[in-house]
Amino acid sequence: MDMKMHNTLGWMVLAAALMALPVRVQAQHMVGFDEIRGADTAWVLVSAALVLLMTLPGVALFYAGMVRGKNVLNTLAAVLGAACVVSVVWFAVGYSLAFTPGNRWLGGLERIWFAGLDYQLAAQQLSVSHMAAHIPEAAYALFQLTFAIITAALIVGAVVERMRFGALMLFMALWSLCVYVPVAHWVWEPGGWLARMGALDFAGGAVVHVNAGAAGLACACYLGKRTGYGREAFQPYNLGWTMLGACLLWVGWFGFNGGSALSADGRAALAMVVTHLAAAGGAIGWAAGEWMFRRRVSLLGLCSGLVAGLVAVTPAAGFVDMGSGLLIGAMAGLVCYWGATGFKRWLGADDSLDVFGVHGLGGMVGSILTGVFVSSTISGASGNLLAQTVAVVAVAVYSFVATCVLMWLTDRVTPVRVELHDEQQGLDITQHREHVGQ
Repeated sequence: MDMKMHNTLGWMVLAAALMALPVRVQAQHMVGFDEIRGADTAWVLVSAALVLLMTLPGVALFYAGMVRGKNVLNTLAAVLGAACVVSVVWFAVGYSLAFTPGNRWLGGLERIWFAGLDYQLAAQQLSVSHMAAHIPEAAYALFQLTFAIITAALIVGAVVERMRFGALMLFMALWSLCVYVPVAHWVWEPGGWLARMGALDFAGGAVVHVNAGAAGLACACYLGKRTGYGREAFQPYNLGWTMLGACLLWVGWFGFNGGSALSADGRAALAMVVTHLAAAGGAIGWAAGEWMFRRRVSLLGLCSGLVAGLVAVTPAAGFVDMGSGLLIGAMAGLVCYWGATGFKRWLGADDSLDVFGVHGLGGMVGSILTGVFVSSTISGASGNLLAQTVAVVAVAVYSFVATCVLMWLTDRVTPVRVELHDEQQGLDITQHREHVGQ
């Protein structure tokens, strides 16, 4: 009875906190069909598909190839399940609180419970966002959903091989609403406090990667180390899968960064070129680190490096030139190599697949360097190192602390970590009653 009362009080506190936040409800902005730009709409829709490809199957394969054979299906299921849960939360509540006008902290409530995104054939009108009035709001909301999905899916890499599937799904729902949504509003909605400060984040350096990295580290600390971590070798299931996943991420990232221009124009094209060069630079930077310290270059290192380069250039892609993009990627490759090796050992946390080492540190490097290399000729914006640093620190601290709280709340509802016997047997069998063929 005491435990039930404890759980109930926890949920009541969370609900009260959300309800106490002031919001301002505004009417939808409806425009005629003739005000919609077809080419831009097509590009954003294609970009949404590309970003979803990054998660399904990109992140899924990238992660599943690195875990042990007994946890492959659980890892795939975790990424797929997260995509489904976040999708429902997004259109039910998340999109409205993230991307409609409200206050400095949260948006309004006019799009909750699957409302809005209107399309009126008889009146020849449809709704548009105040942030992209030249494309249907349905296209904009879908595009932004894919960012919410991949941010949550990235966290899976920090909890694999030891977190209960049901607990993970509950946590993903809470995290996407209580962490991703407010951070997206702070940085990307013009009324958000970090946006007002002048923080630049073209496609998600802070919102996606710093956010996911800090959350992943918090989850790893809360769950504790995997049984045998540091004492026995954890053999990857199939690094070929990891390479395929990394390549899908590379291709999908063109939609991630190019699509964030929200137009089929020269800025989108330049962002794609900058993105490509940063990926190459990241792989080369990581390989250089491996060669200096280990006298060999690994496939896993090349894959991790290209992802590090892509992560770092994400906040900068629409603000910098090609040379700057290449340099940002190369620097991130080196920094993230250190993050996944020496820094990880120093931390002592079992961040299983280096979510913080690659995404957290890579996002920090890219976000800060955006303030250094931003070109006013390309973007019309000027760099502000203080604003970039404040954004990185604020997002990292909020994400880490809030994630710890949400893990604690989830743990009160259902245990988050599997039993020792289940962990040793493998989560494929114990969580799903399935296993990969031999």
